Order: sequence, then C-alpha cells, then structure tokens
Amino acid sequence: MKYFDYAATTPLDNDAANVYVDVACKYFANSNSLHDMGDKAGKILENCREEWGRLLNADKNGVYFTSGGTESNFLIIQNLVLATKKQGKHIITSVAEHASIHSTMQLLAVNDYEITYIPLLDNGIIDTQLLEQSIRPDTILVSIQHVNSEIGAIQPIKEIGTICRKYNVLFHSDMVQSFGKIDVSEVTKFVDGLSISGHKFYGPKGVGIAYINPQTAWIPFLPNGSHEKGFRSGTVNTAGIASMTVAAQKTCLKIADNLQELSQLRALFKETVKAESIKLFECIEHYPGIIGLRVKGLEGQWLMLECNRRGFAISTGSACQVGKHTPSKTMKALGLADGEAKEFIRISLGKDNSKEDIMDLAKLINELAKEYAKYR
Repeated sequence: MKYFDYAATTPLDNDAANVYVDVACKYFANSNSLHDMGDKAGKILENCREEWGRLLNADKNGVYFTSGGTESNFLIIQNLVLATKKQGKHIITSVAEHASIHSTMQLLAVNDYEITYIPLLDNGIIDTQLLEQSIRPDTILVSIQHVNSEIGAIQPIKEIGTICRKYNVLFHSDMVQSFGKIDVSEVTKFVDGLSISGHKFYGPKGVGIAYINPQTAWIPFLPNGSHEKGFRSGTVNTAGIASMTVAAQKTCLKIADNLQELSQLRALFKETVKAESIKLFECIEHYPGIIGLRVKGLEGQWLMLECNRRGFAISTGSACQVGKHTPSKTMKALGLADGEAKEFIRISLGKDNSKEDIMDLAKLINELAKEYAKYR
C-alpha cells in the first residue's frame, strides 16, 4: 500500500520512538510529584518547554502541553473568551476551519455568542477586506487556520494579525497543518494563541501544544487544575512530550529541503494528470504537500475506495469528518454545490513518497476519470 494521507497522520519517527520508550521507562514519575523522581520528570518537561519556545520564536512561558490539536483549539478559544476584558460576544472564523473549531463555535453559540463564518476566495485565501468589514465593536476573537488541511492554502497570518490588533481583537490560529511543514517562526508574534499536534510531523499521537502569548490573559475552562499552570487538568504525558519535541527538532531542520522535494512531486503529479474532468484546486500561496482535487461526476468516496483497491491510500478530506457523509467544509467555503463538494479527494505527501509512486497514482486517477467519461 502506497500512503498518500500524511495530512491525516504521519508515522512515528524512529528517534522520537526511542526517546518515548526511554522516558516512559526511566522517567515515568508524575512531573508534579515532589520527590526526586518527579523532579527529574519535571526537568525534562521544562527543558522541552524551553525548546518549544525556541522553535516557535516565542516566550516559553506561553507554551502549554495538551493531548493534541483538538484539545488545544478548544481550550485556547474557551480560555480566551472567558478572560477577555472587551465587552462583547461576537467571534469571527472561516467556513473552512477544522471540525474542532466548528464544534467549539457551536458550543459557544449555545451560550449566546454570535459567530460569523467567512468563506474563502477562489484562490483559497481569506478575504481580509471582508474580515475587517465583519469586525464590530463587540468582536472579541478571530480564529483562522494557518494552512488549510484539504487544499493547502496558506492564510495571510501577518495581515490578519495586524487587522485584529488594529481593532483590539484577540487572534487564534490553528497551526496543526503548518508547524514542521513551513516556517511558522515569523508569524507567531502576530497571534495571541496557536495550536499544534505532534502526530502531524512524525511525532506521537495524543500530544500537542497550546501557545498563548503570556501578555494575553486567560481563565481556565476547567477550574482548580494543578497541571500546566492550571491551563488543563490531567497528568502530563512526559514521554509523549519529549518524543514530540525530538520529532519537531528534526522536521524543522529539514523544512527547506522538504518543501523543495514536495514541490517537485506536486509538479510531477500535475504534469501527469491530463483528463479534462480533473479539477485541481490551486491557491495563491500553498503548502505543496497537500493536493486537493475533484473528478467531475465521480463521488470522492468512490474514487478513494477504488484507489485503495489498487493499493493507494488517499482521503476525501479531514479524517475528523470521515463517516459523516457531508460535503467538505473547504469546498463549501469555496462556494461549490453539495454534489460538486462531494467529488473532492485529498492527496497529501510525506517523506516516503517517491516520484514513481506519485506518477502511478496520477496515472490511475487519470485512467479512472477517462473511463467514467466514456459513460457520461
């Protein structure tokens, strides 16, 4: 089976796996415990926190360890809206956000918050003019993802952050699909909070980062927590955090090389796909490792299953939405009708993909598209 679903999850890096086992076996004590073993675990935790401050080009005191991107998104948004000193209950986000953002917004809406959902332009980017026009005196928070998980569009975080500061609005960005894939160190100072998930860059599952600028006030969603300065409750996963940190160090060193290799694979795929019914989604600025497309007339789930039968693992979009039989949020954000949106498939690339594999996949999709065209 050839794996082309790296945006959903990645294999655990060997060095990161070895660190996990070592820390889990030797430094397993609760990092909050006062005995010497707890102290050793606590020092590992703080060393990782300091390293994450360096990797993010941010204050380590704003780094909180979580169970992953979904929890980070939820807790950052909830903790920020509870603490905001600005009067109001209006929040702005995009139609194309991850399911965890939409779920959090739905919960806030039940509690009388008003949510404005902004669509995407044809080039996959947020309309920053529309965003600015949507800000009201009672707007307290904007949440816009950095890299879209389905078409790879890179949002203008600097511009959005500048707009938010102009109107004294807090800004959170889901960076689950961007950290370790593109350099985020230049944009972190433009956000008040950001989210990261370890298994997206060859780290372990079940561990992530929530960063909140220490100058930004927050109130814990769950009170009286003793871990992570009260940001979240639950014993800290020291082994997972150490493993994730090693994976982050390794992947950040290779960002430039990886982008070059992925760009070459993407270009090769585009050159090989020739069927007129195949529509690739191009963005004004994109992460090359995510290729979104649709084959006119072919439902994405059928195409995904047929590729699977032929030995290729692709997806129909975010894994958190699989099984719900609903159109892709990104496709809806681009203005596609439900039928067209359900034709969407995603190909996401990673370290084990070869030129031969990407050409074989492109040829297969070409073949299936042309075969279907005969019967239309």
